[in-house]
Amino acid sequence: MQPVILGDIMSSNRTNLIRLFVAAPLEADVPIDLPSEQAHYLANVMRKKAGDEALAFNGEDGEWLIRLDEIGKKRAQATPVERTRKQTTGPDLHLLFAPLKRARIDYLAQKATEMGAALLQPVVTRRTQAERVKTSRLLANAVEAAEQCNLLFVPTVEEPAKLETVLTRWSRERQILFCDEALPGADVPAPADFLRNLPDGVKQAPWAILIGPEGGFDPAERKMLEAMPNAHPVALGPRIMRADTAVVAAMALWQSVLGDWR
Repeated sequence: MQPVILGDIMSSNRTNLIRLFVAAPLEADVPIDLPSEQAHYLANVMRKKAGDEALAFNGEDGEWLIRLDEIGKKRAQATPVERTRKQTTGPDLHLLFAPLKRARIDYLAQKATEMGAALLQPVVTRRTQAERVKTSRLLANAVEAAEQCNLLFVPTVEEPAKLETVLTRWSRERQILFCDEALPGADVPAPADFLRNLPDGVKQAPWAILIGPEGGFDPAERKMLEAMPNAHPVALGPRIMRADTAVVAAMALWQSVLGDWR
């Protein structure tokens, strides 16, 4: 029989443990402090007590089984016991999106995290309707999605910036999947075929997906994108999608052709 390596395999009785994203380094037998929000969640929502177990990850040290040593009203302390999974990361994929209204931007952050985005960048376009974005709320939604969906990393959340500013500073190496609802239908290849037929060097480069506002891109913004050799326009089918739906569709497209769904 092959030996079981406890550090890399989670036993069946731990699959339903609470998962927590933490900021502290994770190392065996080195206690970590948990912030007041997590202390409240553990004590008052989940009714946990000292001696109970949970799982923790920080995006760098893998996933760890932790023992809850102290749970108070404003703080908690836990000790990592053993590593249950080695650290893994997703593809180098950024998501640029025009801000949406509150409930739909929450959904966007959750689904983008679940589908493997490494970075979330709100971009203010000329037709953006909801310009105010609380990045702390975006991050909270991303953390919640990562905790619930068994991920080992949380995407970086950037402050909103004007689309023109972001594109002016854009790296020539990073490709952009530019979802353009204004592309003519008859002469445009299917988006999956378009991605498959790109040169290998382009397919293997870091990427970003750009989703515009529901009013569409301004002609000047579209012209700026069309002038960039690393921006690749695609149409997401014959129907107009809401922006949050387009995020899911575009990320599924990219992941299935160029990402880690292959």
